[in-house]
Amino acid sequence: MNLWYWGGYGLAKFLAGIFFRFRVRHRERRILRGPVIIAMNHQSYLDPPLAGIAAGREVFYLTRKTLLGTPGLGWLLPKLNVVPVDQEGNDRSALKALMRILKAGQATVVFPEGARTLDGNLGPALPGLGFVIAKTRVPVLPMRIFGAREALPRGSGRFRLRPITIVIGEPIRFTEADLQPGGKELYGRLSERVMEAIAALRLE
Repeated sequence: MNLWYWGGYGLAKFLAGIFFRFRVRHRERRILRGPVIIAMNHQSYLDPPLAGIAAGREVFYLTRKTLLGTPGLGWLLPKLNVVPVDQEGNDRSALKALMRILKAGQATVVFPEGARTLDGNLGPALPGLGFVIAKTRVPVLPMRIFGAREALPRGSGRFRLRPITIVIGEPIRFTEADLQPGGKELYGRLSERVMEAIAALRLE
């Protein structure tokens, strides 16, 4: 058991409840064992820990290797299951890291859009997620976060006390038929299917 991770989990859950009235809807849909990709829209820097809380299990995250050069973070983040990747030039390092995590039977959080939203709208999914789905065939658990942008907008360094909710969707289990036809358009098609599932989630 990673005591650093679960200590951080407990602290994040406590603070999220106090400051953001954090709620998770449809917990019964979670996948609590085995490899799974947790795919969520990206609104703010609050998203990764809140996705981890919603997952209800130990999860792994990817981050830029350069972030570990920040004093203190280089020591702390790896203890919190944050895996550094080299994003210079292409995302091959990130894709390999994701597949290593999944092949080890673990869960990982992925943001299909890649970057945080500027206006609150959902963006298009990048094909990298589809590549990992095609290579690993692991289930995908779609989630949608509401309120994180209002609590900590992109470009702002100030928290606002706003309610945040994550809605969990039905798991997506891809079949062999989903991988046909193949070709260069397959990865984009798989990623977009996940993004469509995220977009379909509502607060109501």
